[in-house]
Amino acid sequence: MKIATVTGSVVSTLKNPEFVGYKLLLVTDTDLDGSLLGDPYIALDTVDAGQGDRVLINKEGGGARLLLDNPRIPVQAVIVGVVDDWHTE
Repeated sequence: MKIATVTGSVVSTLKNPEFVGYKLLLVTDTDLDGSLLGDPYIALDTVDAGQGDRVLINKEGGGARLLLDNPRIPVQAVIVGVVDDWHTE
């Protein structure tokens, strides 16, 4: 899993029917200091995350399809949680 920040939303009037009922969000990986890393990518939202939220991402297609219990859904990244806080030592 990865920690990412929601940096935008994706509006798609025509999309794969497996995506119906899900929100698509633009996310960017985040380091432990909160800095954004790399390019943004699209993730399927399962937890009603919003702009600016730090989120947990499952970024592996097979695992994402298992989480959604749908072997046909063409998804690589799924938002599986909203991060309230984290600590490192």
